[in-house]
Amino acid sequence: MSKPIVTHFFDEATNTFSYVVQDPDSSACAILDSVLDFDYAAGRTDIRSADDIAAFVRDNGLEVAWILETHIHADHLSAAPYLHETLGGTTGIGSGIVDMQQMFGKIFNAGSEFARDGSQFDCLFDEGDTFSIGKLAGRVLHTPGHTPACLTYVIGDAAFVGDTLFMPDYGTARCDFPGGDARTLYRSIQKVLALPDETRLFLCHDYKAPEREEYRHETSVADQRAHNVHVHEGISEEAFVKMRTERDATLDMPKLILPSVQVNMRAGHMPPAEDNGQVYLKVPINRF
Repeated sequence: MSKPIVTHFFDEATNTFSYVVQDPDSSACAILDSVLDFDYAAGRTDIRSADDIAAFVRDNGLEVAWILETHIHADHLSAAPYLHETLGGTTGIGSGIVDMQQMFGKIFNAGSEFARDGSQFDCLFDEGDTFSIGKLAGRVLHTPGHTPACLTYVIGDAAFVGDTLFMPDYGTARCDFPGGDARTLYRSIQKVLALPDETRLFLCHDYKAPEREEYRHETSVADQRAHNVHVHEGISEEAFVKMRTERDATLDMPKLILPSVQVNMRAGHMPPAEDNGQVYLKVPINRF
């Protein structure tokens, strides 16, 4: 099985890992789950995190084949448009984006100019779809539960699981966002855990479990099966659903969920400027 070269980039402000995935036999690469820096209090964006990725790509003579999202993120804004304009590449996400756009388009009362067909992305993936990064073969697992649009990208011996799983000592993703479902997440996780034991799993986030001092971005199928505190082997679907539902009821909303969803449902683009030329993000009162 091919072994892609994986380089991670960490944004501690949002606990997010982004990745550059390289074909070891060519200059081709893909960028996954990029971050646009955002100061919510000031309403100001910055591209320093995206520029770190762009500098790495240029310094290593890489050519970007894909700019991929594992799902619509609720905790950070995507830098995909900036990276696409700067480096090229085809943008992609799961076809479930259409359901998310319908749902969040209503929540944020997006106007008729907001297309709800996923056309903001170049490619919409379904279960079993394949793609290539140079000579690397990739395939798509539809792994909903956290959101309806969540995907896992399996590239050689590596799988990029988005928010489906965290490090074994931290557990699994929440399921209480619109369209989320704990039972669906459990079944999606079983797809991931059915991959070969040695499959490297790359996570979108880490929050450091109690008593762990360092952030971690990589685990394995075998480690998750044996040690995941929420869903290791022997945990039934009913027990997981009960745990996840009760745990989710205690969690606060992510601090960037409102700006993140409005931007990410547009593939990382801001809403259109209003008649005074200014771009605004909405805060729906008492909705979440």
